[in-house]
Amino acid sequence: MSSVKQFFNVLLDVIIPPLCHICHSFIPNADQLHICPACRENLPLVVSPLCTICGIPFTGTGNDHRCGACQSNPPQYDIARAHFLYEGPLRELIHSFKYNRMMHLRRPLALLALAAADDFMKHSPHFIVPVPLHRSRLRQRGFNQAVLIGKTLSQQLSLPMQPGALVRTRQTQPQIDLSATERRLNVKGAFSVRKPDLIAGKRVLLLDDVMTTGSTMDECARELKNAGAELVIATTIARTAR
Repeated sequence: MSSVKQFFNVLLDVIIPPLCHICHSFIPNADQLHICPACRENLPLVVSPLCTICGIPFTGTGNDHRCGACQSNPPQYDIARAHFLYEGPLRELIHSFKYNRMMHLRRPLALLALAAADDFMKHSPHFIVPVPLHRSRLRQRGFNQAVLIGKTLSQQLSLPMQPGALVRTRQTQPQIDLSATERRLNVKGAFSVRKPDLIAGKRVLLLDDVMTTGSTMDECARELKNAGAELVIATTIARTAR
C-alpha cells in the first residue's frame, strides 16, 4: 500500500472511525467484516455432530449422520449448510438488514456466509441462484436480500449468479409466524424455473439468508431438480436449531 493511500485511510478512520456492527466499539485496522474479534468469537456456530443432509446440529457428541426427518422424508436439495445459528447478535444483524433497510450490513453478512464456503464449494457449483421474492414483496421491500448477499459471494468466489433463473409465481404469506406444516403448504407450487436450459445438468448453489424448517429451500430445490439440475446445494448465512 502506498504511503499516500495509507495516509488517506488513517484520515478516514479519524473522520469516520470503523465501529463494530455488533458492539459499536472502535476497531483498529478494521477489515471488511467490521465485527470486532470479541464479537466474532461470540457468534453462535453450527458445529458437529450435525445432519449430513439438512445440516441441523444435534445435541451431545457423536458423528455426523442423517437426522430422522431426512431419513423418513428426504428433502429435494442434496445438502444444506449454514455456518451460524440464527440467534443472538447475528439474528439482530439480519433483521436490521432485512427489515430496517440497513443496507451497509449486506457485505459483512455475505462475508459471514462465506464461512461455510468449504462445505459447498467442494461440490463445484456452476452458479448461484438466489431464492426469489414475489414482485409485490420486492416492490414493498425495495430489494431482495438473497440477491444482494449473492452479489458479494459471486465476487468473492468468482462464481456467476443467475438471479432470473428461478421466479416466485405467486405471493405467499410471511413464513415467520407459521408452523412447519403451514410453511410447507404456504410455499407449495410458489416457484418456477424460468430458464430450464440453463439449469439442466448443472450443480446449483441455492442461496437465502436464513433457513428455519427448510420448506422454502425444499420447494425451490424441487423446481430446480424438475428442470434437470444435477445437484442443489442450499446455503444460508444462518439456520435455526429447531
